[in-house]
Formats: sequence, structure tokens, C-alpha cells
Amino acid sequence: MPGRPSASRRTVLRGVALTPVAGLGAAACSPGGDAGPSGPTAPVELGDEKEVARGSAALYREHNVVVSRGADGSLKAYSSICTHAGCPINKLKGTTLVCPCHGSEFDARTGEVLQAPATVPLEELSVRTENGRIVAGPDA
Repeated sequence: MPGRPSASRRTVLRGVALTPVAGLGAAACSPGGDAGPSGPTAPVELGDEKEVARGSAALYREHNVVVSRGADGSLKAYSSICTHAGCPINKLKGTTLVCPCHGSEFDARTGEVLQAPATVPLEELSVRTENGRIVAGPDA
């Protein structure tokens, strides 16, 4: 066709190569579904109960759990899997969890969303101490 340049072989191959990558990006940003790892499916021992001081929180990345201790000494635990796209949260600033994928922030003391794009709070987990150790997860 005159006046209209045809795509080079390199342009066509580049487009074909990038198509699956674009699909993965769209899937990673979509909320819900089986988006990634979850919190513990059974009770897990996290660490010494002295690791979590009153008014603070501790992030246990290997188990996808965050534990906080209230001013009264009570413990709360939440899954540290972001409710927006299922990314494991790997950063705790004070008592604020920061998701590395899209910047959602959560309060480690309540599980509540502090900053979008997440709109759903973190999943609360049962937590207890046993022989000076913190245990969290379903039926803990």
C-alpha cells in the first residue's frame, strides 16, 4: 500500500514479546481472587513475647503476620497480605504497614486502611502467648 509504512519484523516481534508482560501487569493490579500468598493456615510460633513492647508492633515477614501490643498489654495480630492485590507487606514504619506493590498503608494496631488503593482492612488473626512465645493464626 503506497504512502503507508509497514511494520518491521523487529517491531512485530517486540510487540509479541511484550504482550504477556502487559497481561501480568494487569493481573497484578487487579484486586480479589487468588492474588498471592496468604497468612498462616494454622497457628505459628512467631517469637518471644518481649519482642513487642506496649504501643508498638512487630512484622513477621516469614509468616505474613503483624502483631501489635496495646497500652494495656493486649496483643492483636493481622495477616500482612495487602487486601488490594495480595502482595506480602514487607515494611513496618512504627505501627504503619506499607505495601511495596502500590503503596497502600495499614494501621498495625487495628488492621484499618490508612492509605489507598486498598479499601478493605487486613484480616484479623487469633493470637495468644504460650510459654513466653507469641502464637498467631487460625485457632491460635
